[in-house]
Amino acid sequence: MKRIAVFADVQNIYYTTRQAYGRQFNYRELWQRISAEGEIVSAIAYATHRNDDKQLKFQDALRHIGFTVKLKPYIQRSDGSAKGDWDVGITIDVMEAAKDVDTIVLLSGDGDFDLLLGKIKKDYAVSAQVYGVPALTANSLVEAASVYHRIEEDLLL
Repeated sequence: MKRIAVFADVQNIYYTTRQAYGRQFNYRELWQRISAEGEIVSAIAYATHRNDDKQLKFQDALRHIGFTVKLKPYIQRSDGSAKGDWDVGITIDVMEAAKDVDTIVLLSGDGDFDLLLGKIKKDYAVSAQVYGVPALTANSLVEAASVYHRIEEDLLL
């Protein structure tokens, strides 16, 4: 049975599905699809901590599905912009997991991860699957993936 590790860039998926469809991503449906391919040995969702009830309920729902939720504080800058970037944390965790699994699944449209996918495919001979919103996923990430899954209506709430 294939061993699978899942990594969800929660902010990226939230904003891209909202922008493209005005809807939320269905993490439970995703879990069922990936489970049908093999054993999920690790699943981490990376999010920002804003301490509001709606977000806390969402994080609890992710935990109930089977995700470990990693949180960074939400930082509001004086110019009005915000920071809560998990790219380095995701990269470190993917590099570690790639040693012990057959498949890495990344939920993100962020092109910054293209080099990471190329590296783990070459160094660890893993399959690198990406789930992303078609219009908002970097072409370089699609090309770096072993398999690209389009987030469309069937993966939305």
